[in-house]
Amino acid sequence: MTNSSDQPDDGKPRDGEYWAKPVSRLKVSEVSQEAINLNVEGRHVVGPLQGFGKMWQKTYWVRLSNAEITPAEVISQWKENFQAYWPEGNRFYAPLTGIAPGEVAVMNLSTPGGITLSTGVMVIYADQESFTFMTPEGHIFSGWITFSAFESDDCTVAQAQILMRPNDPLYELGFRLGGSKAEDEFWIKTLGSLAEHHGVNGHVQMTSTCVDPKLQWSQAKNIWHNAAIRSTFYTAFAPARWIRKAVIRN
Repeated sequence: MTNSSDQPDDGKPRDGEYWAKPVSRLKVSEVSQEAINLNVEGRHVVGPLQGFGKMWQKTYWVRLSNAEITPAEVISQWKENFQAYWPEGNRFYAPLTGIAPGEVAVMNLSTPGGITLSTGVMVIYADQESFTFMTPEGHIFSGWITFSAFESDDCTVAQAQILMRPNDPLYELGFRLGGSKAEDEFWIKTLGSLAEHHGVNGHVQMTSTCVDPKLQWSQAKNIWHNAAIRSTFYTAFAPARWIRKAVIRN
């Protein structure tokens, strides 16, 4: 019997090294002390099936015209400079080992109300030409986001693709009241910055498709883990924490 083309002799998949090992709960390794590390440690990861709102697939891409760079080089630099491409006011704290399968990153996102929303992602896949994040409980959406690069008509294309549902009823309401547009603007700016980094004034294109219009009312309980609510309380009680620390020191 011959071996399958995608299975090595030891029975493990050939791309096994690029996938994260299953975990029951997330664990944050060393990240910058500047990070507000909430709503990640001990949480489960959640995909679109565990979300509440409508399911969407959003794809953003930019052609790196006249840039002499391969897809693998784009991904390598994207991993190294992931934070640098983000819009101002948002922070991505990668672990010291970088964007690699199984690693967990902390994210501090700016919100219209001035509250820093603390959440994170787990790297579930990473190879030379793509990497994929999965969100934890309480994140804005339940789902996956895949960053990739590929050749098209002799031009390298950089792409971000999200398959997601807003995580709970509050996030779904926010998504309908402008959150969806804000999500689009975030990734359009990110890909625009990536193109600029490679010397390209590229036009970022996007598509947005509603894959499933139904609300999953059985998942309304997800609001218990809502990272926006918990981050708001964390900010509101900051003075009490400062006073407590001062008392302890004295």
